[in-house]
Amino acid sequence: MQKVNDESFFIVKKRAVPEVLLKVVEAKRLLDSERAMTVQEATEQVDISRSSFYKYKDDIYTFHEKTRGRTLTFMLQLDDKPGLLSMVLSVLANGKANVLTIHQAIPTGGIASITLSVEIQPETEDTECLMQHMQQIDGVHYLKVLGFE
Repeated sequence: MQKVNDESFFIVKKRAVPEVLLKVVEAKRLLDSERAMTVQEATEQVDISRSSFYKYKDDIYTFHEKTRGRTLTFMLQLDDKPGLLSMVLSVLANGKANVLTIHQAIPTGGIASITLSVEIQPETEDTECLMQHMQQIDGVHYLKVLGFE
């Protein structure tokens, strides 16, 4: 078994993240939004110690925080219907994500497989919101993040 180094990154679902780490993220959000002016205020509001905050603050981020200024690659499967890909691209354009590449395989069984690479900028909408908007489009069956650089 290969040892994981300290600089490795993982994508995990929220339910797998320990509560203390979620509270650190919430405390950082309070500080960023200025709903708490000091670390003491933020940690009191989320009910964690300052030492826990300082221990983990540089090690946990929401997904969209770490994707800013990066290339994000999605894999989608959607119905082979005219205009459906255009709707997905509109979500990305409205969210201010810059589409870099689009690769569509020949549709089989009425389903098109598409790989999209987009550039996420500071003005881009929250990545999680972008993904939710794409998944809500009728005819989008599958959406997965393949990676980001």
